[in-house]
Amino acid sequence: MATALVLVSHSAQLAAGLVEVASQMAPEVAIRAAGGTDDGRVGTSFDLVQHAVEAALTEGAEGVVLLTDLGSATLTAESVLEMLDDERVRLADAPFVEAAVAAAVAAQGGGDLEAVLAAARTAIEAFSGGGTVDPGGSGGVSDSGAADQASGTTRTLTLTNALGLHARPAAIVARKASEFDAQVTINGVDAASVLALMALGLTGGAEVQLSATGAQADAAVAAITDEIESGFGEE
Repeated sequence: MATALVLVSHSAQLAAGLVEVASQMAPEVAIRAAGGTDDGRVGTSFDLVQHAVEAALTEGAEGVVLLTDLGSATLTAESVLEMLDDERVRLADAPFVEAAVAAAVAAQGGGDLEAVLAAARTAIEAFSGGGTVDPGGSGGVSDSGAADQASGTTRTLTLTNALGLHARPAAIVARKASEFDAQVTINGVDAASVLALMALGLTGGAEVQLSATGAQADAAVAAITDEIESGFGEE
């Protein structure tokens, strides 16, 4: 177990629900909820957060990333960090829900502590319109099939599942992209970023331009092509 997550919320139900969502996309990642107070009220608990972090480390996590929902949850998490004084435990300054999903997918792909933190922080920009996402489609490529180019391999495909690149398929693509020694993009965005893929808003029937460069570019394109053409197991 490489990197674990602890989700700190004022609501036990919110934290547990987010664990459920993130676990659907990252089933092998240890994700713990630390929501509510010790007696089940709305609020936060130093002891619950500390226990969740220590349990993750005891079970073998090499690092733990904490994510929080609101101000006092962040203060509680910071107090735990100060008490533990352990460089393996870090707090991500990022949106709670989106960052939890992005961090979980990065951890599922084997990301270390720094990589998972970086993935969480992409949640700040993924939907900001700051130029990290190109929603403009397949970049004008009209020929389907694979084309070997000087810069790598490109294939234009059609999403066959009705909902396209919603959360679960986006997570599948992101995990596949991270498995290879290659830089993979879909419609110009980083295919290893689940949030960037979701922000494209691609639904069933949309064309996607899948491109990759690097030592394993062909293998990466082939693996992701298989997932897209299978409809991600959906109808």
